[in-house]
Amino acid sequence: MNLNCLIVDDEPLARNLLKDYIGKVSYLTLVDSCSNPLAALDILNKKSIDILFLDIQMPEITGISLLKTLHKKPLVILTTAYSQYALEGYDLDVVDYLLKPITLERFLRAIDKIKQRVSASPVVESEPRTNDIALPFVFVKDGTKLVKIMLDDVLYVEGLKDYVTIHTKEKKVITLQRLKSLEDQLPADKFIRIHHSFIIAIAAIDVIHKSEVQIGGATIPISDSYRKNFREFIERNQMQ
Repeated sequence: MNLNCLIVDDEPLARNLLKDYIGKVSYLTLVDSCSNPLAALDILNKKSIDILFLDIQMPEITGISLLKTLHKKPLVILTTAYSQYALEGYDLDVVDYLLKPITLERFLRAIDKIKQRVSASPVVESEPRTNDIALPFVFVKDGTKLVKIMLDDVLYVEGLKDYVTIHTKEKKVITLQRLKSLEDQLPADKFIRIHHSFIIAIAAIDVIHKSEVQIGGATIPISDSYRKNFREFIERNQMQ
């Protein structure tokens, strides 16, 4: 296992400390470090990052604001001197929250949480692809068995910590994995994330309201951090 890391912190001493700690863990690789969120956006768009060490109070935009703009997030560890942001951070599905000054012991505990999450999140399994053509189904683990899910049958997917519930036209399947790992397997032209806990099938939408969508008998919220992307997607694809 090797995990690529990015440090985003406007304090040189904090960046250097995290660099030193990362260097002590054999399966961590520091890809880059930067002092502001705008530079981080460019790195995240160009490089594969598994763990983001993110300060909160920074110039231009805060770490929380950066986190809300990311459609596909790496695993995030917040680093800050201000404990009042902890609740908002966990609402954004961060793995851990480190208060400065950060000790090596506390850093290693956060990395252990990362390791446990990666180990407990099986990748959605599917049959081999030919010529990179997307298959119309995926296999997901349900207990000790693999269940075949036809993508056209999926209505929406609901995430809760390390579990996701896949709601289809006929049944619900609960599988042990993170919502992000499933999101990466779903075709972007058919599914879209509208909330940190929900991915929906576009074809299954019955009604779109300002802050929620209706799919069958379910009402699913649209969170502020995903509303702009969802609105732009709908506007691009609506009938003229």
